[in-house]
Amino acid sequence: MTRTSESYRRRSLLSGVPQGAAALRRVAVALAGLVAVTVFGTVGYMLLGLSFIEALYQTVFTVATVGYSEVYERTAAAEIFTIILIVIGVGTVLYNLGVLVEAVTEGHLREYLWRRKMDTSIEQLRDHLIVCGYGRVGRASTANLVDRGHQVVVIDSDAERLAGIEVPFVVGDASSDDVLRAAGIDRARALICALDTDAATTYATLSARALRPDLVIISRARTIDSKAKLVLAGATRAVNPQLIGGRRMASFALYADVAEFLDEVMHDDDIEHRIEGVRLGNRSPLVGRTVAGVDVPGLCGATLLAVRKPRKGEFVPTPAGEMVLEAGATLIVFGTPDQVDRLRGEAGTLAS
Repeated sequence: MTRTSESYRRRSLLSGVPQGAAALRRVAVALAGLVAVTVFGTVGYMLLGLSFIEALYQTVFTVATVGYSEVYERTAAAEIFTIILIVIGVGTVLYNLGVLVEAVTEGHLREYLWRRKMDTSIEQLRDHLIVCGYGRVGRASTANLVDRGHQVVVIDSDAERLAGIEVPFVVGDASSDDVLRAAGIDRARALICALDTDAATTYATLSARALRPDLVIISRARTIDSKAKLVLAGATRAVNPQLIGGRRMASFALYADVAEFLDEVMHDDDIEHRIEGVRLGNRSPLVGRTVAGVDVPGLCGATLLAVRKPRKGEFVPTPAGEMVLEAGATLIVFGTPDQVDRLRGEAGTLAS
């Protein structure tokens, strides 16, 4: 079996509509049978002395049972052949009608073709985000990403959860390599894993990390103890929503204005300024220069808040001017999207 056929079969199974594939095969077989009957009748009448057009015409109205007069001279051989053609042809036409009616009324074919179209759209995505699990956390993450203009593919094993969803999705187990490939993990920018249990999240994180060692993976931890295990499983960062929610509530209680400002900057689309990170690649022209020499505000207009050292190192808030920027370091800046894009252009890198 070729790689293309294996990929096609895998996507068909993942789509959750194998009945649609079977319906499509039945339609193809039925149409092939109709073509075969037409060829059989045309060739037979040509052997009886008719021209190609006459033979085709005679075959079509014989199979269709419309009752036009014959265009051939009646002989025993012609009549016997016509009887055989009527029996075979009418049976084939009735089978075609039955298959088409079944495919349309049951909806399997429509759903299958819609799923194929979605699979094609997923294959065309680049730099998208994958959300595993469409529960409360997954739904909130998806909505936030879509609102910010990002492309998202959702994975969930429960097809009912995905009913009516407006983003591409794959029905299946998020820990399955085939499911992750169907969601385009090889082309994804990041993966958010928020499954129903820590065990399921751990398995999915392990699978995703094995397929993409360089992928950013954010995993939801239901307990504080599971955070460390998820990081060991390959998560770039493990997040406990309850812990974060509690900390945010405490921050609003103690530093209401600061917390509200940060919340609006990160999540409110009405505010133009954003806090974003720009990672310096090995070939960035900013590598080896000092913070004062780069002069981020003068370079792009954004404000440099902090520098994170390479390989997920420590954060250095308001770095001193003599600090030398290293390859792999991330500049945390506050500015408009245009200012951040200008900095990325000067740094010759993509967003971290």
